[in-house]
Amino acid sequence: MELEVPTTTLSWEAGHAAIAAAVAHAQRLGVRINVAVCDASGLLVAFLRMPLSFSQSIELAIDKARTAAGFGISTSALMAEFGEDEALKLGFASRKGVVVFGGGLPIRCGDRLIGGIGVSGASAAQDEECARAALSALGLSEGS
Repeated sequence: MELEVPTTTLSWEAGHAAIAAAVAHAQRLGVRINVAVCDASGLLVAFLRMPLSFSQSIELAIDKARTAAGFGISTSALMAEFGEDEALKLGFASRKGVVVFGGGLPIRCGDRLIGGIGVSGASAAQDEECARAALSALGLSEGS
């Protein structure tokens, strides 16, 4: 019986670098966002709210990061994972803290899930674009 399991976690430095890249991309797009980075267990590593961004998007950004880390897939792909099971779709979509629209991406280092990033404040497509820019700044892509 194994008593311990080796783990890898996201550093605060990586969290802050991801946030800086997401915000820089948002500035290029001319949008204001909230961005959250969490570790694989859903605990917040870093957060930033751009001035004048929607305050309601604070929790959405955090929930997107936690959802992406918890399920290991992008928040925009989550509903497709449930296929035609309408009860499952309704059940997950109504759960507090689970986000089923774009803006949340898992953070993987090789084959290990080490966290999630969530962006909220612009359109779902722009939020996801900012999250992808953050992964790119870390030398990662959505599948890595």
